[in-house]
Amino acid sequence: MRISINKRFDILQDLTTLVTRRVMPSLVVTGGPGNGKSHTIIKTVQENGLIESDHYVVFKGYSTARGLYNTLYDHNGKLIIFDDCDSVLEDKTSLNILKSALDSYDKRTISWMAKLGKSDEYPNQFDFTGRIIFISNKDKDNMDEAILSRSLCVDLSMTGDEKIQRMSHVLRDILPDLDIKVKQDALDFLKQKKDLDSVNLRSLIMVSKIRKEFPRKWRGISEYMMVG
Repeated sequence: MRISINKRFDILQDLTTLVTRRVMPSLVVTGGPGNGKSHTIIKTVQENGLIESDHYVVFKGYSTARGLYNTLYDHNGKLIIFDDCDSVLEDKTSLNILKSALDSYDKRTISWMAKLGKSDEYPNQFDFTGRIIFISNKDKDNMDEAILSRSLCVDLSMTGDEKIQRMSHVLRDILPDLDIKVKQDALDFLKQKKDLDSVNLRSLIMVSKIRKEFPRKWRGISEYMMVG
C-alpha cells in the first residue's frame, strides 16, 4: 500500500527532527524538483531551535571530494544540509568519505590519505560528530546503497494526482497575501496539466502570480509557460 503524499511529508518532518536532535546521523530525501522538500526540512530544523551558521549550514551545487572533506571538517559538529548537491553522491571518493561520516559507530573517523601540501591547514583525519541531510532530485533507486543503508530515507516522488493533492493541502500556506480564489484558479488550471513534469509547487506559485497580474489573459500566458 502506497503511503499518501501528505503523510510522507509528515514523516519527513519527524525524521528531520530525529537528525536535528542527534538521534540519527543522516537523512536522505529524494523526489522531483519543486515539491517542497527543502522548504519543509529548513522549516523543521528551525522549529527545533537551530540557527543557521551557528547550528546548521546549507550547501548547494557542485563539490569535489576534497571540497567535501574540507566542508565536513570546517563545520564539524553541525547539521550539514546538501541541497541538490548530487556530485557528492556520485563521486567514488566522496562516497567513501560519506560512508565513514555516516557510520553507526560512536566514533566516526574520516581520513584523507592523499598527500597534503606543506601549507595545508587540514589534518589527514579527524573524528566527525556532525549530522548530514541530503536533498536530491535523483530517483531513490539510483542512490548508492551504502549511503541509503546508513541513513533514514524518505522518497517524495509523486504521481500527477499526488502533486495536486499536495498543492491542495498547502494552498493556503503558499503566497499567504494572495487571495485564495486566485490560487484556487491556478490550481484548477494545473489539474489539467498534472501529468507534465513541469507541474510542481513552483509552477503553482508562478501561475498564481500570473493570474493575479493578468486576470483576463492569464490562462494563455500560463499555457505558454507550461507547455511552450
